[in-house]
Amino acid sequence: MSIEDDISFLERVPTLNLLGRQALRILAIGAQSRHVPTGQVLFSAGEDADGGCVVREGRFKLAPPGSAGKAVVVGPFTLLGEVALLAPSRRPVTATALEPSSALLIPRPLFRKMLDSFPETARKLRDTLVAQLTSSTREMHKVRAILDAYERK
Repeated sequence: MSIEDDISFLERVPTLNLLGRQALRILAIGAQSRHVPTGQVLFSAGEDADGGCVVREGRFKLAPPGSAGKAVVVGPFTLLGEVALLAPSRRPVTATALEPSSALLIPRPLFRKMLDSFPETARKLRDTLVAQLTSSTREMHKVRAILDAYERK
């Protein structure tokens, strides 16, 4: 695939799509493509996460350690490891290819360098992530209130 194809692909990825074409060009040039045959692991739970991965083709099963039947299946345009693009973390799940698949690997140093080069893009990303965290926190408080009410019965 050409760099232009990679940029067009990244423009379709939620969260990354707000970065802008020039920022995505940097990511497309520096990202590594990885092909993963059926049944092979892209990454394992507990591993150090050194960046994010975007599913390009195929599907991956995401399963936490010891999870019988609690897996999630993701496909193209899914960003895995959003937090790992910004800060050191560990993979919470194992990603196993359910069919011949591929992913673009975006190393954290590349992503952070891109943000340094595009401060307005960094602000947009920060604002979006803050809004997502705020919404998630509200939802958790609602669930907690329901569980607390249930426990009082």
